[in-house]
Amino acid sequence: MKRREFLAAATLVPLTSALQAAPTPPAPAGLSLAGAINRAGRQRMLSQRSAKAWLMLVEGVLPDRAKSILDHSVRLFDQQLVELRGLQPNDEVRSAYMLLESEWSRYRPLLADIRSDAKLVWGGSDAVLGAAQKLTVAYERVAGTPAGRLVNLSGRQRMLSQRMAKAYFFRQVGVNPEPAREMLDGAMKEFAKALDELKTAPQNTAQIKSELGLVEQQWFFFQNALSLRASGDLKKAAADVATTSERILEQMDAVVSLYEKIAS
Repeated sequence: MKRREFLAAATLVPLTSALQAAPTPPAPAGLSLAGAINRAGRQRMLSQRSAKAWLMLVEGVLPDRAKSILDHSVRLFDQQLVELRGLQPNDEVRSAYMLLESEWSRYRPLLADIRSDAKLVWGGSDAVLGAAQKLTVAYERVAGTPAGRLVNLSGRQRMLSQRMAKAYFFRQVGVNPEPAREMLDGAMKEFAKALDELKTAPQNTAQIKSELGLVEQQWFFFQNALSLRASGDLKKAAADVATTSERILEQMDAVVSLYEKIAS
């Protein structure tokens, strides 16, 4: 691929460049269980978002934006690992944390070079996702509250927004195309089902209901973008998926923060 060869000339992706993505939140003085559920859940999302951004760079889709997203995702993942290390209330959490740290140490180097094997990026992103899921669930069990579950459920929506985009791009580059199709379809169904559940949660405040309404609007646009995967103008379709996946992520993150406040 000429585009890939051109990008490979730049060798390593700079992971310390100035960011145009969402600002990194400051490290908390003391992490609550609700905050830990949120951050562990955000690690799930970052496992998928980083793969999406890496694929965007490989394909030359909004490359400046892709570099910014990748850099931000790696930095935030590293920061949150440090934060979560300070709250390990039982053996289940400690074991899950060690697994996440180990999987991330194998996955992170792949993201630093666009010449990495795409199949290894696929496997690494899913291994980190699985480990982060275990850690999130472990924190939710310790919390043992309905509000804690809502932090987890809404946080998983962030991950699904990025998993859909990742699957779209993997299918577009022709890597694991059939599993990618199944991943995309499954993530779309799970997102829609969970959104319906969140909308009916008795803990919802007026502000949460309003924010979920905005999520629903973004979901409409995102579905439209994803439906263009057979479009003749594949470059525009890919750019639409990239931008709409970021918009719905931003909106869903606002919802998770509101649930975290209720749970704290």
